[in-house]
Amino acid sequence: MKRSSKESQARLFAIAEGQGGFFTAKQAEEAGFDRAHHDYHVRVGNWQREHRGIYRLAQFPMPDRGDLILWSLWSRNRADDAQGVYSHQTALSIYDLSDLMPSKLHMTVPRHFRRSAEIPSILALHYGDLSRDEVEEREGYRVTRPIRAIVDVGQDVSTDLLSQAFSEAKARGLITETDVEHYRDRLPNFLRSNRKRLKAA
Repeated sequence: MKRSSKESQARLFAIAEGQGGFFTAKQAEEAGFDRAHHDYHVRVGNWQREHRGIYRLAQFPMPDRGDLILWSLWSRNRADDAQGVYSHQTALSIYDLSDLMPSKLHMTVPRHFRRSAEIPSILALHYGDLSRDEVEEREGYRVTRPIRAIVDVGQDVSTDLLSQAFSEAKARGLITETDVEHYRDRLPNFLRSNRKRLKAA
């Protein structure tokens, strides 16, 4: 049964509300908006087109990190499930664990991840498979946990920055002793060699 306009609007709002006002073309269709009418909603100002196949409700307040939600939606597969997880320097930035200001958004995607179109220049993709306990769910996107982020950037940033991130994460309870022991063999040598640093606060 075809939904009424009000029902479709309410359903789309419910979807977009958990994604900072963003939604995909497929989500709009599932809410009851025929794909042929998507351009109309952009023209009359109901929606804003943010990227190919990705829109945002025009009257919805822009979240602080709308870019993170946008590119998470971009990473969705044909089943409309997000594949990308923010990682490496971007994860440290999200947790405010270092002074790093990455020029690109670092995102880990599954090894089998493919896109026929060119990868947006704002993204730096890393291919690898993450376990569920390495990922934290945020509103509209996912990010690797702090300990995994530190492991990932171990060969790419200075020891000072790593020490800063590691110490801050421990002080704030974002890294536990269990985390440290689990990743001990993958932590940079200078962190492994100092037992005091390996004891979480």
